[in-house]
Amino acid sequence: MLPALILALAALGIVLLRLWAYRAQLLEMARVLEETPTESNLRLTVRMSGTAPRRLCQAVNARLEEGRRLRLETSRREQELKYTMACISHDIRTPLAGAMGYLQLLEGEPERQAEYQGIIRKRLEELEELLEELFLYTRLQGGSLPLDCGVIAALPPLWDALAEFYPQFEAADVTPELRFDREDMTVWASPEALGRVYRNLIANALRHSGGGLTISGRAGAICFSNPLPPGSRPDPEHLFDRFYQSNPARAKGGAGLGLSIVRELMERMGGQVSAQITGDILEIKLSFRGA
Repeated sequence: MLPALILALAALGIVLLRLWAYRAQLLEMARVLEETPTESNLRLTVRMSGTAPRRLCQAVNARLEEGRRLRLETSRREQELKYTMACISHDIRTPLAGAMGYLQLLEGEPERQAEYQGIIRKRLEELEELLEELFLYTRLQGGSLPLDCGVIAALPPLWDALAEFYPQFEAADVTPELRFDREDMTVWASPEALGRVYRNLIANALRHSGGGLTISGRAGAICFSNPLPPGSRPDPEHLFDRFYQSNPARAKGGAGLGLSIVRELMERMGGQVSAQITGDILEIKLSFRGA
């Protein structure tokens, strides 16, 4: 009887010691959590044996890691928002300030009314284009722009886009060169979205090229190539980033969203867009789904 009692007391003592160790470890973990700053890269450790303590420690560390990730993501988005607002403010203020300046000149020099009115109209058209790009990009990011895709002819939207930019081509003394293997080339796309992709790429070439534009197509891919102006060397890895503009391109207009919209639209249509520079030639390639 006595040996059994001794064994029972020993077992009880072991259990009590184990419970005390558990309590001490839990209190230590609580103290560390309470005293450690939230931005710390803290990871808890456990000295006790057994599955339960290790599982608890792993669960707490996983939550801490997720909290750190969310804080970093929130900080990144806040910085991105500040940068976005700065870019938007700059790009909207530039044509607006120009229009206001010429309005003041118009009041003092009424004899130059036609000239100043033309400049004011151009500045307001630039502002309208900027706001349209911002609105479209916001809709794409918010997923509120449905695209009705199917197999369509690739060239008719291109003819429409080229015709729309005829005055700009004429003013820049640029004649686009077209090289397509087949005039009946088809791609998987939305006609409206594809037209927008074409217009953005043409506008980009006119705004930032050194003169000339070649558009070629074969086997589900269409390429826009143009020479770069002297001293211009954009980074192909960042060319489609939002608000990316290589200096001093910002002085030439545009919100830096045109190529970002191209990427968003191509991806929404199941395709891809890429860029490369060979010598002084920038080539932007549209790869369509199924190619």
